[in-house]
Amino acid sequence: MSEDSKKTVFKAVDIEKMKELTTVMSENNICELEIINDDNKIYLRRPEPQAPVMQSPAPVAAPVVMPAAASANAPAAAPAADESVDDGLAEIISPIVGTFYTSPSPDADPFVKKGDKVSDESVVCIVEAMKVMNEIKAELSGVIEEILVSNGEAVEFGQPLFKVRQ
Repeated sequence: MSEDSKKTVFKAVDIEKMKELTTVMSENNICELEIINDDNKIYLRRPEPQAPVMQSPAPVAAPVVMPAAASANAPAAAPAADESVDDGLAEIISPIVGTFYTSPSPDADPFVKKGDKVSDESVVCIVEAMKVMNEIKAELSGVIEEILVSNGEAVEFGQPLFKVRQ
């Protein structure tokens, strides 16, 4: 483009119209705009907004199931003074940090209750992490003896969620 044609294009541009167009672009999340009118051409481009990166949720590791005695040696939690260290029960451990839910929705029945039998494929709870609902499976067969976490409570990686008699 010659120097003369650049001057012609800039002389034809109305600054107020440009401000109006950039406002419309921002309000409507438009990144590029091209207007051709007679011999005038206006091309506007603004940086694209940083959209959240949409990724598939990372595969969630299976819950770690340990006998209660083994987990007592883990640095995550020490048993309370009145708690039996070796109660013969296995634990279903949270594989991720998040929020613990006993049921798929607030008005639904819980996945499991104390006394329910579970198999290795039984879903026992949901742990929500970053708005992704992760179903947690028992990964063992037995009877739920104790639910260690309340509905809606925050849980940590490696935190015991259930005690199961195998």
